[in-house]
Formats: sequence, C-alpha cells, structure tokens
Amino acid sequence: MGDFLRARRESTDLKMVGLTGGGRRRTPGLRREEVAMLAGVSTDYYVRLEQGRERRPSEQVLDALARVLDLDADATEHLYELAHPRPRRRLTDGRAERVSPNLLRLLMGWEATPAVVHGRYMDVLATNRLADALYAGLANRDNLIRMTFLDPGARDLYPDWEKIARDKTAHLRSAATDPDDPYLPSLVEELSAHSEEFRRLWARHDVGAKTRERKRFHHPDVGDLDLSYESFTVNSAPGQQLLIFQADPGSASEYALGLLGALVADGSARAPGSAEPDLTRFSPPVLGGRGSPPMQWRTKW
Repeated sequence: MGDFLRARRESTDLKMVGLTGGGRRRTPGLRREEVAMLAGVSTDYYVRLEQGRERRPSEQVLDALARVLDLDADATEHLYELAHPRPRRRLTDGRAERVSPNLLRLLMGWEATPAVVHGRYMDVLATNRLADALYAGLANRDNLIRMTFLDPGARDLYPDWEKIARDKTAHLRSAATDPDDPYLPSLVEELSAHSEEFRRLWARHDVGAKTRERKRFHHPDVGDLDLSYESFTVNSAPGQQLLIFQADPGSASEYALGLLGALVADGSARAPGSAEPDLTRFSPPVLGGRGSPPMQWRTKW
C-alpha cells in the first residue's frame, strides 16, 4: 500500500488539486504534507501509511486519499484491497488452472471468432484455432504479458504497442493483491530482468482491468485488423477471463478475419519460419458497394 500511495502521489499533477509549484521540487507530484493536508490527516499519520507502519486506515481516510490522488474506480478498489485484503481461495500452483470442458467446447465452436481464456496473471489456458492463427509466430504465447514484453514480434503485431503494454501492466497490477502468492513475484522478476519498459511501467503502480476496447493488429498474412474485444469473467473458475474478438460487420477487418479463417481451414496459415501463403485464390469482395458480400458469405466464414 505504501508503494502504491507513493507512486500515485508522485504522478499527481499539482494543478489538478489546485496547487502551484511553490518553488523548486526535488521530486515530481505532491509532497507528503500536501497529501496529508488535502486529505485532512496529519503529516505524521500519512508518512506512517507510506512507510508501512500504519496498515489499517479507515474507509473515511481511504476515500479522502482516493479523492486527493484522483484515483479512478479501479485504482480506488485496488487501494481498498491493499488496505483490507479479502481472504482468497489459494491455488496450489498458479500454472495448475484448467479450463472446464464445457467452456472449451464453446471456444472450439467459434470458427469465425478468435477467443482466448487466460488466468489471473494472463497465463493462456485455452485458445481456438482462429486465435492461434491471429498470434501465429510469436514466442512466449503461454502468457499474454510475457509475450508482449519479451517477444520482439509483439511490436509488429500491435501497432499501438505502448498502449497495449501499459494496459497489460495495469491489469497485472490490479490482480497483485495477494502478498503471499507464490507465482506473481517470479513473473514480475522475470519481466523486470529482461524488459526496461516493464520495469518503468510497473513502478508507476497503474491499475485497471480492461473489459472492452478496440485493438489493432498487423498480421503478416492478412494485413491490418481493427477488432473490438469483450472480456468476460468465468464465474465457475475465479480468476479466469474469456476474451472474444470481433470485427465490425461489412468492414475490411471482417474480410481480413474471414480470410484468416479460410487460411486456417485450408491449412495455409503461416507457421513460424514458413513461406508466405498464396492468397490469390481467395478473391476479395468489394466492400461497401454493390459487390458487398451477402450475410450468407459472412456467416460462412
């Protein structure tokens, strides 16, 4: 909690809370005494919070700190979780998570929709064939955040790599509420040892679990795709999330996704190190005009 408060204090804009620079500052953001004043607590009490000597602040204090530090809903919930952690059902091993047979059958039945199930710390637990083709050729595909930071190819796949990296780090931080978890420290240590960008973003203590968003891909076989995704909580397996990607109807991305599905069905999707597939036998329809594909074409894919 102390690290979180310190990081958010140092990233708070003075103007946002109605303060001016007030002379030269050795550190960015707010001073401890300024946070204490704005939150209505003593400086000594706030210092004890940052130093870990005061571990049970009241809800009134937490609400005041969230207001002063301009925390959004996810960050406020994270602060509450750090201050008053809830008992969790411990997994014997972070990698021992399993996807239920029913959910797995559902995934495999979506031939036109890339779908992924991942665990609390973004370990990939299951994918369907179209999701495999979407991420084809990348290493470290056993974990989405490891793939993002440790595989150079991720920067080619994600045109908005910086935003993707920031969001995934914030998602991992939002899940890091159990100080006794045996798996999280080793994952953070591995990422920190091999990625300067991860170290910088992890130190910011940003939190946030994305539930819906648009994401751009640049696929080596079918080009650019602009997809929306939804994230669903798997209620039968705490910590698991189901991600579903879709293209807008009638868009070029829908055609590209259909083409990727055709390559998968044809067995032509590119494997790591293989030659570029022949796309000429898949004639693209004219989108948005008289030649737009009928609904039957879209359903077919």
